[in-house]
Amino acid sequence: MSFFGKNIKKIRGVKGLSQQAFADLFDLKRGTLGAYEEGRSEPKIETIIKIANHFSIAIDDILTAELTVNQLLRFNDELTLTPEELERTQFATVPSITEHQIEDYLEYYDNESFITDLPVMTLPINASKDFRAYTVNNLEMTSHDKGLYPKDVVIGERVPQNVIEKLNNGTVVFAVTASKIVLRRLYLTSDGIVLRADHKSVDDITVELKEVHELWRVRYVFFRRIPEFSDNVEDKLAFLQQQMLELKNMR
Repeated sequence: MSFFGKNIKKIRGVKGLSQQAFADLFDLKRGTLGAYEEGRSEPKIETIIKIANHFSIAIDDILTAELTVNQLLRFNDELTLTPEELERTQFATVPSITEHQIEDYLEYYDNESFITDLPVMTLPINASKDFRAYTVNNLEMTSHDKGLYPKDVVIGERVPQNVIEKLNNGTVVFAVTASKIVLRRLYLTSDGIVLRADHKSVDDITVELKEVHELWRVRYVFFRRIPEFSDNVEDKLAFLQQQMLELKNMR
């Protein structure tokens, strides 16, 4: 088996091309390109030549060895990176689930080609861990005007199936099941897990562990709005003091 599939996937990553954009560039179907990348199919020699020529890569190189990022960027492999470049290479690329991708994600969550094609966020977090971004789309995690609002983005770290039962009750997670993605607090029971909203009028959801396809522990949050930094209690006290002064001056 050649290295062609791995190499074109790396080329896409370096050049910032989605599977569809890359396929359109060479008159291929997206499914055909996915089969190449996953090693389920080998391309015709005409396709190999066309791609190699387009990116100025030797045919022998694209077939017989895994290309490095430096090669694709036309850098010398032995070039010493500056501290700034080294730091940049350590940033994590986080696939993002927006409201437009939810239905597709429920169907293709375990398909590597689909995950690779999701929009991404590049963040200075641990690149060795598996993260997923999820866009909030309801008010279930709000309470007394605080919490998570639609368009906020949470970043979750993957929780392996055998670690779920070790999580602390109240941990904020988003769970991927067969029918939905649920962002809530997790509570463990003898039968599975309870997913509880912060909003008091929203009913709990009970899920068996075998029904959970993926579980992501929320580690970071990006707010669409500027958070309220002042203490509401202090604001109220200051307001009352001002009113008392005004009443005193009226006497």
